[in-house]
Amino acid sequence: MSGVRDPVRQRVAAGLRAALMSGDLDPGRVYSAPALAARFEVSATPVRESMLDLARDGLVEVVRNTGYRVREVSAAELDQLAEVRLLLEVPVMGAIAAEHSEADAERLRALEPLVAAMEAAERANDIVEYLMVDTQFHTSFLELHGNPELVAIVRRARERSRMRGLLPLARSGRLTASTQEHRAMIDLALRRDRPGLEALVRRHIERVRREWATG
Repeated sequence: MSGVRDPVRQRVAAGLRAALMSGDLDPGRVYSAPALAARFEVSATPVRESMLDLARDGLVEVVRNTGYRVREVSAAELDQLAEVRLLLEVPVMGAIAAEHSEADAERLRALEPLVAAMEAAERANDIVEYLMVDTQFHTSFLELHGNPELVAIVRRARERSRMRGLLPLARSGRLTASTQEHRAMIDLALRRDRPGLEALVRRHIERVRREWATG
């Protein structure tokens, strides 16, 4: 198995993207592939492959013969990314609530373990793991709409954001309410409460920009 289907490469790619989002990889700093490989306890090859993908997505810059520089994200960009999420996620998740089938309901219930995993990551102050699972939750929810292009746009918007405010929130216990909102999203969707879900998703994304993201 090779390419994006390689489980090691998948794990490294997801971990690197979450590390960028969380600020665990500092903006402006240059990282070498061997140093990142040591962090993930893998060879340098999947790291180089993943970092080249990140460079193509504009998240890092290749520094020849040195490594990869983490790209800075401005406050204006963070505002624009939050706007993209509001425009796409609010109506689409509302539509899922209003129109889902019985099979979709089972897929919604299957998201419950992801909420539990987020709670565990929060308790451990493992922000990289938290963001990996958080991204999986939101993209899996959106996949029920059946538009992979939309899911890809939202994923990229999330990955380009910077969530440097997460660790202080987790340490102070103020992240718990936001974590629990994910379970409420499932419940509202299962009840076909479109207005309630849309209002919650809007508040959730606005809080992410106000408290999680910095810039």
